Amino acid sequence: MESLKKSAAELMVMYAHYHRDRRNILTHVVGIPLIVLSIGLLLARPVWAVGEWALTPAWLVWGVAAVWYATRGSALLGWTTLIGMGALMAAAHAWAAYLDSSGSGWAPWMVGLAVFALGWALQFIGHYFEGRKPAFADDLVGLLVGPMFVVAEILMLLGALSAMRQTIDAEAGPVR
Repeated sequence: MESLKKSAAELMVMYAHYHRDRRNILTHVVGIPLIVLSIGLLLARPVWAVGEWALTPAWLVWGVAAVWYATRGSALLGWTTLIGMGALMAAAHAWAAYLDSSGSGWAPWMVGLAVFALGWALQFIGHYFEGRKPAFADDLVGLLVGPMFVVAEILMLLGALSAMRQTIDAEAGPVR
């Protein structure tokens, strides 16, 4: 998995080759955060007390991913991605605590599976529009790149990462 060592710009170009249709990008902007949120729900239990902190498998996964994002060479993109994913993990933990205490009969893992299925359904609808298989079908690192791609798309929409946008457009083609 040589692609684990690639820079953010290289990863964005690689991923963009599979994501040039606006409808596909839109489904990813919604679906990928849902998938990240669902992973937080699915891994929000068990909770281990570590001093004043509540550690869960979700926070462990986030920590490993955060280190990877922060070391891809784009400080803005890496840190914004890990902060965004951290916010989704915190929301997932709050939702799991609510479900545990609400008496609704819904366990966090049940809601997590439903949200996971919805997020993936959106991904596959997007790739139907794209007419191309998902990036992870060729390289599993695409599963890690997805959240960073969504953050990059949002940052580019806000006017940041213009050099990266130019590189993506030059190498993967413009969004259509």
